[in-house]
Amino acid sequence: MARQTRYPSEFKSETVALVKSSGRSIADVARSLGVSDRTLWYWVSEDRKSAERAEDPSSLNADDAAELKRLRKENAQQREDMEILRKAAAYFAKETLR
Repeated sequence: MARQTRYPSEFKSETVALVKSSGRSIADVARSLGVSDRTLWYWVSEDRKSAERAEDPSSLNADDAAELKRLRKENAQQREDMEILRKAAAYFAKETLR
């Protein structure tokens, strides 16, 4: 398996800027700099996502969206449980009055 290399953030941002400004393909820029084209594609993709988030700060990232979905499901289950308990309490209240 290939060894993973950490690149400085300045290098990443300059490389992404080069891809944006040069009009060259990601693979071409990656080859010329000795970076994996998949790595450079990921950097460009993350830059695009961060630019979209900057334009619309109310948008959710994938982790937040997944958590929101989980919390909504949990909330619905708790509402259902509360409704069942409310009905059970009403039933048993009627039974004790007889």
